[in-house]
Amino acid sequence: MAAAARPGPEELALLEKLLGLPKGNKYGVQGERKVPVLQTNNGPGLTGLITIAAHLVKQAKKDQLLGSTAEEKAVVQQWLEYRVTQVDGCSSKEDTRIILKNLNIHLEDKVYLAGNIFTLADVLMYYGLHHVMAWPLFSALVVTTGTAAAAERCASHLSLCRQAGGIPGQDTEGCGNCSIICGPVLPSSTIHRH
Repeated sequence: MAAAARPGPEELALLEKLLGLPKGNKYGVQGERKVPVLQTNNGPGLTGLITIAAHLVKQAKKDQLLGSTAEEKAVVQQWLEYRVTQVDGCSSKEDTRIILKNLNIHLEDKVYLAGNIFTLADVLMYYGLHHVMAWPLFSALVVTTGTAAAAERCASHLSLCRQAGGIPGQDTEGCGNCSIICGPVLPSSTIHRH
């Protein structure tokens, strides 16, 4: 399996849309690792997925997505770092399998990564795993076809699949493969709570 897709302008544009921000930010990438960059009107550009994403959240006045308490903020930051260091650094099927397994175990008794609150960590983890959850990895792990195959793939990572189903603004219900298992998508109003 090729290295995980690197975060880039497309992912930040999706976040911008999810946050209800007007289009117009200019995104790019820099360096060999293609680190995201946001060109700002007021001084130097911002560099790095977490930095830019947090800036967009604050710009949209949706600070609750970064956590409310000191502990929530720390947990959100922890998962944002996990996304950048582990998920984006994933380079093999085995790495991906371990990441999915660990996330699935973590989510067994939680609604979202930070517990029962929807945060930026959930959004960025979804974006970071979406190419995997689109099933190229699972297709290699579960060699079957049809809707039974999708259900089987999803069943092996049910908690993660359920969490992906709760990301507001996504185009598909659930993880996109098994709406029966994943259940309904949360209303997009989840992102707009104050």
